[in-house]
Amino acid sequence: MMKQNDLLSRYGKPVPRYTSYPTAPHFHNGVRADTYMEWLRAIPEDQPLSLYFHIPYCDTLCWFCGCHTKITKRYGPIKEYLASLLREIDLVANALGPRRPVRHIHLGGGSPTILKPDDFLRLGERINQNFCLMDDAEFAVEIDPRGVDDVLIRAMADAGVNRASVGVQDVNPIVQKAINRIQPFSETARVIEGLRAEGITGINVDLIYGLPHQTIRLVEGTIEAVAKLRPSRLALFGYAHVPWMKTHQKMIDEKVLPNAEERLEQAEAAAKAIEKAGYVPIGLDHFALPEDPLAVAYAKGNLRRNFQGYTTDQSEILIGFGASAIGVNPGGYVQNEPSLRDYQRRVDGGILPVTKGVAVSADDALRREVIQDIMCSYKVDLADTMIRHNVPNTYFDFELEGLADMEADGLIERDGPKITVTKAGQPFVRTIAARFDAYLDNGKGRHSMAV
Repeated sequence: MMKQNDLLSRYGKPVPRYTSYPTAPHFHNGVRADTYMEWLRAIPEDQPLSLYFHIPYCDTLCWFCGCHTKITKRYGPIKEYLASLLREIDLVANALGPRRPVRHIHLGGGSPTILKPDDFLRLGERINQNFCLMDDAEFAVEIDPRGVDDVLIRAMADAGVNRASVGVQDVNPIVQKAINRIQPFSETARVIEGLRAEGITGINVDLIYGLPHQTIRLVEGTIEAVAKLRPSRLALFGYAHVPWMKTHQKMIDEKVLPNAEERLEQAEAAAKAIEKAGYVPIGLDHFALPEDPLAVAYAKGNLRRNFQGYTTDQSEILIGFGASAIGVNPGGYVQNEPSLRDYQRRVDGGILPVTKGVAVSADDALRREVIQDIMCSYKVDLADTMIRHNVPNTYFDFELEGLADMEADGLIERDGPKITVTKAGQPFVRTIAARFDAYLDNGKGRHSMAV
């Protein structure tokens, strides 16, 4: 077995996060509104949908952020954007047909909680007017606790929200200052208590390791504090330092960022602390209480992965609304116009705002399933997968031969076409999945570190 530092040196190279396949750098402008319209109309009427709504506004800029967002101190632009978002809902619903069934809703950003209570309710009402929420539908929203009051929490509950993802990242003031996100822990605790009081009991908390000034001790301190709030799920993400994509990350002093070895040590120490607190590890970066639906799905082999990470959402179709939002359907992936001005201009002109995407080929669908299995279950039976997709049993011979180094280094175990990721290999699961990525070596796209 190789030493951890040697494994990190060999397998810790930048690779995609595999929330989609093909990944976003391979989207192109050959997929436009007319293509999307055809794909929408081809969706069966009884097919349950998943909906994502992007609110690309914040009132302060967190320097670690990798999201598509705009900073504003005025509410006018947000109000105008919401009007366009409501129009897009109508456009998509008209293309689909009346009140299609919906299994999952997710509001992301930016900061969806920048919406005023009345506007949050307006959005919820428009969704309900155009779609039919199933009895067991999950309605999740990402929350920046800073400034969230009881009136907004009540509006979210009235709109149907039943799960909240609360951004915490780190509770230490030194780290918070270094990433420009000052968030007293008392405020986080107050908001979580308020959510539960209004019946929003599905609570996720997002944490990050690899931030400036972080140490193992500080990461463990954050987990100890958050665990006392007893959220049902924890997400532990590695900070993705990509200043060539997100120029505001240049505000972070790279000299105080943990190196690759320190990042791995932080991730491992954090995982141990979270498990000690009673949470079950779920895939690469999620944890859940044993009774939470995410842990149940993982145990049953029903875990899925999409643009929000690991999920219980079983829908094959995700429709994205808002500037830069990404969706997927049987035809392929689509992405809306990222420019706020151009997005609003297109929607207000009655045009679906899709400006790029990629059609999914038979090979893409096959490799997407393999990558999903590896990322979600830490194992894949290639023989079974090849039979389901009606391809020769030699289809992955090249990839299987190319796994010899990982098998020798103890990252995977192989039984013919059956591949199992070992405990030592789990931190490098993205790198293992990347061996089945047919696009990775063509030079498109730069990615974050694997660990």
